[in-house]
Amino acid sequence: MDGLLKFVEIVNVILWEYVLLFGLVGLGIYLTIRLKFPQFKRVFPALGRMIKDIKDGVPAPPGGMTPFQSLATAIAAQVGTGNIVGVASAIAAGGPGSAFWMLLSAFFGMSTIFAEGVLAQVYRHRDDEGELCGGPAYYIKDGLKSSILAKVFAVLCILALGVVGIMVQSNSVIDSINSAFGINKSIVTIALIVIVASILLGGMDRIAAFTEKVVPTMAFLYIFSALLIIIMHADKFGAAIGYIIQGAFTPQAISGGVLGVTVQESIRFGLSRGLFSNEAGMGSTPHSHAVETTKHPAEQGFVAMIGVFISTFLICMATVLVNMLSGSYDLTVPASEMTSVANLITQTGFENSFGTLGAGFLSISLSCFALTTIVGWYFFAESNMKFLTNNKFIIKNFKIVALFFIFCGLLVTPGLVWDLADMFMGLMAVPNLIAIFFLTNQVVRVLKHYDEQTLEGQYHWEYEYEHEHN
Repeated sequence: MDGLLKFVEIVNVILWEYVLLFGLVGLGIYLTIRLKFPQFKRVFPALGRMIKDIKDGVPAPPGGMTPFQSLATAIAAQVGTGNIVGVASAIAAGGPGSAFWMLLSAFFGMSTIFAEGVLAQVYRHRDDEGELCGGPAYYIKDGLKSSILAKVFAVLCILALGVVGIMVQSNSVIDSINSAFGINKSIVTIALIVIVASILLGGMDRIAAFTEKVVPTMAFLYIFSALLIIIMHADKFGAAIGYIIQGAFTPQAISGGVLGVTVQESIRFGLSRGLFSNEAGMGSTPHSHAVETTKHPAEQGFVAMIGVFISTFLICMATVLVNMLSGSYDLTVPASEMTSVANLITQTGFENSFGTLGAGFLSISLSCFALTTIVGWYFFAESNMKFLTNNKFIIKNFKIVALFFIFCGLLVTPGLVWDLADMFMGLMAVPNLIAIFFLTNQVVRVLKHYDEQTLEGQYHWEYEYEHEHN
């Protein structure tokens, strides 16, 4: 076991302190410049159009999803334990400055996820049952013309999301409910398996219906509760922001020490937990954006950007501020000791503010977040299983594999499973980032076409790639 931990640690250092530090941020900056800063002028108009579609009651097409359902499914995957436990572990291991790097990576990541959404639409397919499917494996194969790299991505995605990712989510839920309510961990595990199984057996339609109802409700309640805590401790708000900015560049200068934290660790944990929470560049959310029927691929790119904004700028920052303002995060405690209780830091913050009711609410919120993430990640992993094989028996029984790893979440330790998640999700991001870089001209062309069509009062896109590959 010690040998495995050491190996995972070495791989994570290479990935997060070198490869992905430059890959994620560098590609995000490059795309932001090439796309002319879409973060500032594209997100809120897209949000307005989506709200209009919801009011008009636009139905989902056969084998696909509405824009709102695809966004809800993407956010279901994005908004999970990474937004609560992951963020807490980031500031525990990397200090408050990790939040700064998390926000910075999310800002540039909005351009990256725009590219993912566009490419997922352009290179999508229909499977034998008539359902839309797509994602990085498809645009790597058809756009980058690399079947080998596409298969590598597909395998890594299945391992990262369908195996390790599911264990992360179930492990956090089991610990949180056991701590808040004293319910036996085995009972929690069985209940989680039963609930997930009932959703997965309904296929894409049930997944879409589930996420579009649960995600908005849980996100609103969590943000509202966090806002109450921020208001309750408003006198500490300025100091907290100061610690975040100072900790990003000089963590040792913070009063009390944030003992053992370096700038490099602050960057590493901010980026890795940021990617885990918003998934921009990781290659997961394109699977949901591929199955939405929209008038133009660029519109789905705008929808994808909304997901990052909600996940990181609203929910992750709410978690950071709750931890820092409520007193659950202690600047005077060594980082190594904080990391060991990271899964309970946010729960303690809610308990400090609202008593036992707060701890219970956080546990329920975490469970809902994790449940929707498990469902979303299963859907993404299954899409890659379909890419690798047409064997209906394997695809049908892949659900059993996912349910088995929910059970495994009961057996693993939080430290190991989070380190494994960092490793596999980092590895999964590499082929996706390579593909996006080499297909950037295609993304720019799609956005230019969208702007030209809009100016001319038209709204049409010929899915030449979809037609060509079906």
